[in-house]
Amino acid sequence: MNERPLIIALDFPTGKEVSRFLDMLPEEKLYVKVGMELFYQEGPEIVQQLKSNGHQIFLDLKLHDIPQTVKLAMRGLARLEVDLVNVHAAGGSAMMQAAIEGLEAGTPAGNKRPACIAVTQLTSTSETMLKEDLLIEKGLNETVLHYAKRAYENGLDGVVCSTLEVPEIYKHMDRTFLTITPGIRMASDSLDDQVRVATPEKARGLGSSAIVVGRSITKAENPHKAYLEMKNAWEVLSV
Repeated sequence: MNERPLIIALDFPTGKEVSRFLDMLPEEKLYVKVGMELFYQEGPEIVQQLKSNGHQIFLDLKLHDIPQTVKLAMRGLARLEVDLVNVHAAGGSAMMQAAIEGLEAGTPAGNKRPACIAVTQLTSTSETMLKEDLLIEKGLNETVLHYAKRAYENGLDGVVCSTLEVPEIYKHMDRTFLTITPGIRMASDSLDDQVRVATPEKARGLGSSAIVVGRSITKAENPHKAYLEMKNAWEVLSV
């Protein structure tokens, strides 16, 4: 992974809308996230199109199934030669190990396998939701740290977490373990459906490896300007 990338979430329903958006950021070689909405509509072709235009890709499908199913799915995804993929840590140790096995088996000879990270808790999750909906008695920070440790122990390259949990994770794991943090907003932006959010400056100060930004850029009146402002804020170290 490039040094501390800003990953743009391409949360669009069609490839045509992706193309229209990318046309507003001419000449930029981006790190982009392709999630379920887009991938399920457009399939592997959207990945191939983005790769042909020189963009790096985080394929955000959050696999969570029995180990053998995840292994076979990852073997197929590895052939797309994306840069980053993910699973849900809640799938357990055997599933996470199977994900790595599948990626290694599917990566073309001579290529580096995609980095694999585990989702700890979504940034839309609150303490109340954790306890009342998911029946998890431990607190949010403790739960995220536990999942991060499991991911680390089982050979994954990092986790998806909120910026708020990053400092605690790095008390227990070294900086080569990635912390990919969504829920990034400029101070003036709407929170939408996110709960645990931060500005890009705060994310940088807390030590995030990468930030994922969606609507603050994709829904902006001037996406190119919004991207450059977000990128500048992310790259200037301040809290």
